[in-house]
Amino acid sequence: MYQVAYLNAISPKGTDLWTENYQKTEQIQDADVMLVRSASLHDSALPQRLLAIARAGAGVNNIPLKDCAEKGIVVFNTPGANANSVVELALCGMLLACRDIVDGINWVQSIKNEGDLAKKVEKGKSRFAGHEIAHKSLGVIGLGAVGGPLANAAKRLGMQVYGCDPYISIDAAWHLDRHIVRVKSRDEIFSQCDIISLHTPLLDDTRNMIDAEAIAKMKDGVIILNFARDLLVDDDAMAQALKSGKVKRYVTDFPNEKSANMPNTIAIPHLGASTQESEDNCAMMAVRQVMDYLENGNIINSVNFPSCDMGLCTKAGRIVILHRNIPNSLSRFTMAVASENINISDLVNRSKGEYAYTMLDLDEPTPQAVVEELKKIEGVLRVRIIK
Repeated sequence: MYQVAYLNAISPKGTDLWTENYQKTEQIQDADVMLVRSASLHDSALPQRLLAIARAGAGVNNIPLKDCAEKGIVVFNTPGANANSVVELALCGMLLACRDIVDGINWVQSIKNEGDLAKKVEKGKSRFAGHEIAHKSLGVIGLGAVGGPLANAAKRLGMQVYGCDPYISIDAAWHLDRHIVRVKSRDEIFSQCDIISLHTPLLDDTRNMIDAEAIAKMKDGVIILNFARDLLVDDDAMAQALKSGKVKRYVTDFPNEKSANMPNTIAIPHLGASTQESEDNCAMMAVRQVMDYLENGNIINSVNFPSCDMGLCTKAGRIVILHRNIPNSLSRFTMAVASENINISDLVNRSKGEYAYTMLDLDEPTPQAVVEELKKIEGVLRVRIIK
């Protein structure tokens, strides 16, 4: 019986998927699995028996990934489960920025009790005139689960769409509208587009990619949308560009003390994934991934260990090993199994940076003696018998 702890409210659409082999626990120290959304684990003592943490969402900055890896704890996230929710909000943000709707609404609220409202509205509405998005150029940086569908939607709305993503997956490329113009560098987006939307992860290459130098390459009066990560944008450079008018409008889903006080900024309180459908999808995806890992040993969408999928085990035994990415580890594992005179019928070995994962299907049920031998091998972090 696996013990599951919820560190945040998790949608019942997900928790209802647990079978009779899983039981909710209020005692964190007894947890085999943790499900989390926004709760921070950086200052938490992780249980010795903890096998997996599932983040019902994409970002994992609230989880100590390296510490988990060193303890043999697999951390999952749910990329793409909330994508449609973010796409819709990005489209909304673009329309809000182009039409000056927010300022118009606030103005109506400020004069609503002055009397003769209809006449005042007709006289004063011109100050909130905007422009249509049809025939404008949109640059999408990052064409993954959110950026790709956003680019397709913008194209259907009559925009000229440019996309930049040097790491685009084959699947994402197949789903991209053929009329979207693929460019090789962000500089081409900066120089050609009226509106720029960011949809990349936070990496060394993307941190503060919208800085003073990048903004200088853009069109005067550009609109910038950030529904990806706060630190993709240099706040000081953005504040200066908004003040000078170089950037007409900045829309961010990550308000902070600086961006919330910038002129011509629409700061949305991190609502990208805040829909019931998104929360349901993330919870269901998280639970299914954890169950597949615990019951079959398969890893899908882990952020600290590589993906490995051998499906259901049809052999007599299966053993899985979380370990550091050290040369000759696989040969040591196979020798440990062979020393017990057991044949390996199939195996998968994958690495991801410093860490690796090995799955071994055996022609006999896995004896405890093999587990003990494997645990002695340099770099082994955790060994589990699946059957």
